Amino acid sequence: MAPLTLAVGSKSSSMADASNGKVRNLQFENNRFFASVGTGEDKPFDFLRIVLEGVIAGGMAGVVVETALYPIDTIKTRIQAAQGGGKIIWKGLYSGLAGNIAGVLPASALFVGVYEPAKQKLLQIFPENLSAVAHLTAGAIGGVAASLIRVPTEVVKQRMQTRQFASAPDAVRLILSREGFKGLYAGYGSFLLRDLPFDAIQFCVYEQLRIGYKLAAKRELSDPENAIIGAFSGALTGAITTPLDVIKTRLMIQGSANQYKGIFDCVQTIVKEEGPPALLKGIGPRVLWIGIGGSIFFGVLESTKRYLSKRRPEQHQQGDSPKQD
Repeated sequence: MAPLTLAVGSKSSSMADASNGKVRNLQFENNRFFASVGTGEDKPFDFLRIVLEGVIAGGMAGVVVETALYPIDTIKTRIQAAQGGGKIIWKGLYSGLAGNIAGVLPASALFVGVYEPAKQKLLQIFPENLSAVAHLTAGAIGGVAASLIRVPTEVVKQRMQTRQFASAPDAVRLILSREGFKGLYAGYGSFLLRDLPFDAIQFCVYEQLRIGYKLAAKRELSDPENAIIGAFSGALTGAITTPLDVIKTRLMIQGSANQYKGIFDCVQTIVKEEGPPALLKGIGPRVLWIGIGGSIFFGVLESTKRYLSKRRPEQHQQGDSPKQD
């Protein structure tokens, strides 16, 4: 017997109470494998508005998270970078923050700016019982777009966190002079190997839990509830992808030394020299960082999206039903 899940059909139920955002006329179906919600086929797809609101909300959420949790990220990076019994340096935990924010702002804005319209379009294309596939795909698409900015930002950030450079401008200049332009994209393959599944899984888990919670509560969720769901999805995804993060860190910080020849060589070398547990280095700070970060990110994201939605021109608000994820 198929598991019992929650679903809302676009024809059989309604979420259209714009005055109070209540979810009504819910129905249980025993043939759905994922929580799903109809997108409303007659709802106009305002691409530019969705992109703009996503860019603003994503940029704001990314900057808030990075500023608040940067020291935890620095500790995680130094633990992963330490080989064998290497000593962890606890000073300068905010090293590289300014340069990182300069990259995080456009990267986060680009990710959400791509994710939101892709998600809404895919939800219109996929059957309701495959909404999770739409969320997974949209997360991966957003991750690919943002990687063009994320990778150079991550390379500079991690080189500074491991105290290789004193400032972001110096880091960029010296990386370009020593390693060429490709130095700014060191570990790009490992970054995609980590971030594509991370983005896809995290946003899929978040969206699916949020839909299920919303249907069970029969109302729109509060910011604290969105934050709790974001924390859980972030911590879970962070734990699962820790080995990929260790590989990415080692490849990005090796510089011109070229200690590792690629992803597989990096894995083999780490396991041979340090043992399999080394692939889980930094899992504690990573889960803490991404768990708290997920809470802040999704809390800020949803509250900003809601604020922007309320400021839409009157003609748009009259034609739109409440946002359905």
